[in-house]
Amino acid sequence: MYTLLKQEGKARRGKFETVHGTFQTPCFMNVGTAAAIKGGVSSLDLKELKCQVELCNTYHLHVRPSDKVIKEMGGLHKFMNWDKPILTDSGGFQVFSLAKLRKIKEEGVYFNSHVDGRKIFMGPEESMQIQSNLASTIAMAFDECVENPASHEYSKSSCDRTVRWLVRCKEEMERLNALHDTINKKQLLFGINQGCTYEDLRISHMEQIAALDLDGYAIGGLAVGEPTEEMYRIIEAVEPVMPKEKIRYLMGVGTPSNIIEAVARGVDLFDCVMPSRNARHATVFTWSGIMHASNQCYETDSLPLDPECDCPTCRNFSRAYIRHLFKANEQLAGRLAVMHNLYFYNTLMEKIREALDEGRFGEFREKYSSLLASHL
Repeated sequence: MYTLLKQEGKARRGKFETVHGTFQTPCFMNVGTAAAIKGGVSSLDLKELKCQVELCNTYHLHVRPSDKVIKEMGGLHKFMNWDKPILTDSGGFQVFSLAKLRKIKEEGVYFNSHVDGRKIFMGPEESMQIQSNLASTIAMAFDECVENPASHEYSKSSCDRTVRWLVRCKEEMERLNALHDTINKKQLLFGINQGCTYEDLRISHMEQIAALDLDGYAIGGLAVGEPTEEMYRIIEAVEPVMPKEKIRYLMGVGTPSNIIEAVARGVDLFDCVMPSRNARHATVFTWSGIMHASNQCYETDSLPLDPECDCPTCRNFSRAYIRHLFKANEQLAGRLAVMHNLYFYNTLMEKIREALDEGRFGEFREKYSSLLASHL
């Protein structure tokens, strides 16, 4: 259940209570696609990195090791030894982005696994069944991720289908939560708003899914290559029709600056592979801007990655050492950089929440929105 605690302009400060604990919003979810953060970071490390919620991937876990294996092991929380909330995405995005061959029908999507090529079918019921087996805290509804740009006509028919699929997701989750052998009988369901960059489709689709009274609502299908201004325009168009008393999630976003700007536009929840992916390629986020840790200028630099940061990496290692690790292709380089970036993102959210608590989010945004996007 979402509780709005305070508001500054459109920016919201809240909390979200779940069967696996309460998390504070705005919040960034750390992405552990296959039940692990890429870069050799475990769920035990995440505690030290101030992670509140972990996001895992339905499609990837269904393909390997399989959701049935995870159910047998007691669900995702036991499997990966994580006792805080977990959100699982529906698998829809991966089906549409990874599957080379796919057929979309009213019942769902037929496609080939990107791992071994075997034929798989996934529809609303299958996605809910897989997520129920995973026993995540929050399950995402199965939706169609339309390629951007797409025609208005196709986008509209896709939105209509996504609404019909959402009704089926809701009915199936209610059925699954009532079964005697379901691990998490209090699994929550979030619906996903689609409609490409067409304001009229976005608004009407949001109104239709809001009427279903779900546990939360996400804005999907953005951050897929459209200009940042377009993304902000769509958030601004959709926000007034998003239920005020429900949590709002912007999927797959983004840079520190994107997050600050989306919070200013009324978003509560975020996820993105960017902090871990960039870190594995020596790009780190600091309170002075973006840094490329493998640059020559850090060869004999004894400072931490970010002198303003107190993450385990910055407390213990120098820029010179981390640059050396990257140049020597040591796995430790990625691990230390990923730990720093995740800690940075979780600290950014902490600072946003503090600024909202103290009524100075406007000043915080003015200081950091463009600064964090600059390059050192």
